[in-house]
Amino acid sequence: MCGIYGVWDRQREPILPATWHSMAACIAHRGPDESGAHEAPGVVIGNQRLSIIDISSGKQPFVSDDGQIAVVQNGEIYNYVELRAELQAQGVEFRTSSDTEVLLRLYEAHGPTFWSRLNGMFAVAIYDARTDELHLARDRMGVKPLYIADDGQRIWFGSEIKVILQAGFPRRVDPGALHHYFSFLFVPPPLTMFQGIRHVPPGHAVRITRQGMETQAWWRLSDIQCGPEPDLDEWCEQFRYRLSEGVRLRMRADVPFGAFLSGGLDSSSVVHSMCAHSDHPVQTFSIGFDDPRFDEGPFSQQVADMFGTDHTLERVDPNMIGLWPLVVWHCDQPHSDVSYMPMYRVSELAARRVKMVLTGDGGDELFGGYQRYADFFSRPEVADYSAGQFSQAYHDSMALLTEADKRTYYSADLARQTQGLDSHSITAGLFAEVPDYDRMNQALYLDCRLLLPGNNLVKPDRMPMAVSLEARDPFLDPALIDLAFQTPGSFKVRDGVTRWAYKHAVQPFLGADLTHRKKQMFTVPIGEWFKRELRTWTPDFLLSDRTLSRGLFQREALAQMLDDHANDRANHTRLIRSFVALEMWHRMFIDECFASAPTMADLGAPEPELV
Repeated sequence: MCGIYGVWDRQREPILPATWHSMAACIAHRGPDESGAHEAPGVVIGNQRLSIIDISSGKQPFVSDDGQIAVVQNGEIYNYVELRAELQAQGVEFRTSSDTEVLLRLYEAHGPTFWSRLNGMFAVAIYDARTDELHLARDRMGVKPLYIADDGQRIWFGSEIKVILQAGFPRRVDPGALHHYFSFLFVPPPLTMFQGIRHVPPGHAVRITRQGMETQAWWRLSDIQCGPEPDLDEWCEQFRYRLSEGVRLRMRADVPFGAFLSGGLDSSSVVHSMCAHSDHPVQTFSIGFDDPRFDEGPFSQQVADMFGTDHTLERVDPNMIGLWPLVVWHCDQPHSDVSYMPMYRVSELAARRVKMVLTGDGGDELFGGYQRYADFFSRPEVADYSAGQFSQAYHDSMALLTEADKRTYYSADLARQTQGLDSHSITAGLFAEVPDYDRMNQALYLDCRLLLPGNNLVKPDRMPMAVSLEARDPFLDPALIDLAFQTPGSFKVRDGVTRWAYKHAVQPFLGADLTHRKKQMFTVPIGEWFKRELRTWTPDFLLSDRTLSRGLFQREALAQMLDDHANDRANHTRLIRSFVALEMWHRMFIDECFASAPTMADLGAPEPELV
């Protein structure tokens, strides 16, 4: 895994070395092992490398023998061994064993048409001097990030938004993104909180010439067609096989690796498969808290003992509030989700012993793992909804605030800037892409297109990368994605049971107790802290002159919301988290542009104390 960056000038004006050096430096945490760049008239593409495969010979960029083509990538191509063998059978010669060289040779053989042959997580940039074109591509589900900005003369891209900001792109808030943030608790892609900076959508490629750029999909999740209910035993066999193969491919590495192990269904299933493919104990990692409501320690230890892993369990202080600025800085955007903080801590733990881990990310969104699916579809009226009623009702069930409630907090100026916006339009647009899916699969499709790239895949990218650790997710193997959306929703949630068929598949090796244990949230009790230990800190921060001077929100509405929460008249935990993360983001990206993660003191806020 690495970080990539680049600049394209339409007039072929030279790119100052200081510009791209600063772009590289701000993502050195993603790839501290090596740094490299390729320069041509009016273009630079570069890479910060975290060495995982072919340690000695895999330095990027990879350049063709004639010097005309240069390739950089962030991520891993898991089926590079098979692709390399195919090319060798056709007479292609290789200089290294790197997966990035496979990308170069595929491009030489096929041009920018080979993306669908890749099984991997990737963001790739290829400059071709023969045609004077730059090609960018991102993996199917958006595991690896890729951002882009265009000011009319120059196009910037990078693995993190801060790369583009370091190049001097203007730092301005996008009011529409802010508005949608208060529905989804994150900024829905392809938007970002910065005007003019966007995601390259998952499964898309960008072709850039001196005249402009065009973006096209090379893969669409909506192209997978759902079939009838299969035979359960046959389905379980297919699930186990595809998960096992996804794990096997993701164990390809030339460095020590392990797995995050919470003791939940997804991580336990992954670790079981890892053990089956390993001739030595798998290294596993988890953290535990003293509060049993949030402590996964005993469950992870149970699974570790069951499969004989080399387990590292560290009990940590749940007071992670001091990490909040670091989390926001690494994400480049505000996220209401505070589970980023414990994710950072378990990543720190793993990085002491390994350079790569496997995770269980993606299993919930593909196979119906969240309790909210069962809760929503248990409502009797849902079966009778029209398409429009279903879309609106499902959106309302997951939105933080309604459109009307948002405007009770907005200042007159922000209300004017967001006039006419309705976040349901985003949800409705995604549902409209799969009108023939059953309702459950429509809900899962929405989460795969919105929640995964917008939040749930951001977390296992940014937090491990913050400590130079690579995370791989076997559930997002293309074969498992195909299986998931070929399977009707009735196999995913049935009679209130989430991951219904999936649980049938794994119970033989996980046992009934572990398979059916209630899902536990990986988080900290911040809602309680807002009422007690942070009762004065939170209003001091959110009602400060500095915060209110932005002219975004009404003081009276914020004060009433905080008071209602502190006095148990309402539970505004998610809303308070959203406002705090947003103000931290303003202070570190709009007021200033920090070159490294700031502290609370750097942001002009006292360090919160939890007694």
